[in-house]
Amino acid sequence: MANLFWLTKAQIERISRDFPLSHGVPRVDDQRVVSGIIHVIRNGLRWRDAPAEYGPHKTLYNRFVRWSRMGVFNRIFAGLAGRKGQPGRLMIDATHLKAHRTAASLLKKGLFPALSGVPKAA
Repeated sequence: MANLFWLTKAQIERISRDFPLSHGVPRVDDQRVVSGIIHVIRNGLRWRDAPAEYGPHKTLYNRFVRWSRMGVFNRIFAGLAGRKGQPGRLMIDATHLKAHRTAASLLKKGLFPALSGVPKAA
């Protein structure tokens, strides 16, 4: 696939100091897995929809959950944000949720009387 996201070796070296140490079994390729995690999140995919080039989707999910709980990604982001100079790229999160069209009618029907001011429906 031509539109896969891959971190460069230099980018991995820069953030690898924040990776936890491997205990027992060596980890699979960090560059492949972290690139896969970024690809999934960046494109809003389900973990199982991750391209096979990044490895098993379960590996991506498990690493993401484990490292998130350990604060690894927070340390990486803080380290990258704290560097000096102008950033080469700025990103704005434009995530939004779409409500189903019937969600607005709940207030009109009085199902939430504290919010709608209408007596509760029977």
